[in-house]
Amino acid sequence: MDAIADPRPDDEPAPDLDWRDGGVPVSTRFDDPYFSLAGGLAETRHVFLQGNELPDRLRPGFHVAELGFGTGLNALALAQVARVPVWMTSFEAFPMTVQQLARAHAAFPELDALAAELRAGWGLRTCRVGLVELSVVTGDVREVLPGWEGLAEAWFLDGFSPAKNPEMWDAALMAQVAAHTAPGGSFATYTAAGHVRRALQAAGFEVARAQGFARKRHMSRGVLRG
Repeated sequence: MDAIADPRPDDEPAPDLDWRDGGVPVSTRFDDPYFSLAGGLAETRHVFLQGNELPDRLRPGFHVAELGFGTGLNALALAQVARVPVWMTSFEAFPMTVQQLARAHAAFPELDALAAELRAGWGLRTCRVGLVELSVVTGDVREVLPGWEGLAEAWFLDGFSPAKNPEMWDAALMAQVAAHTAPGGSFATYTAAGHVRRALQAAGFEVARAQGFARKRHMSRGVLRG
């Protein structure tokens, strides 16, 4: 394997984090935690896996894409349930350092082996995490997603809160998500914000509300029309 590299651009400092009890990292830039204080792994399973009907839909070569790699928790949860080789492409503007990832991953001991694989390949163009072939694309997603040549069959929309990071949820970006979704492809997200739902509907998704995780009443999920 190639030497581990830091994927952050030379002029981009490591994200500035606060740490809550239980090892939850909080972005000081967006004043938002990277995963639920009520249980990050349980939230990922409820919102992103169940919301996209995974692992039932997985087949060899299935492609998952994600807005907001964060700690990599969603990739680790996907790898934990994947029983066939699949792809995942995640877009992240502010990648953590290996040391920050390790501190965040310590909150999930059942994922230790998979998390070690992720960190060992951090900074490579692609790395293998279980049966997931993972690529992390760095940069402003509004700039890099239009040039991406992939089509995802399921999307994890996991940027920071729309109220605190509105650029991650605007109509133009949701249209790009739809443009990079295979026919019949799906999305799931923890937010049920009305403007996000309307943007996804305008982009071509059939959007439904579903039961949210923990204290959140609702989340959103949907399938690309046509």
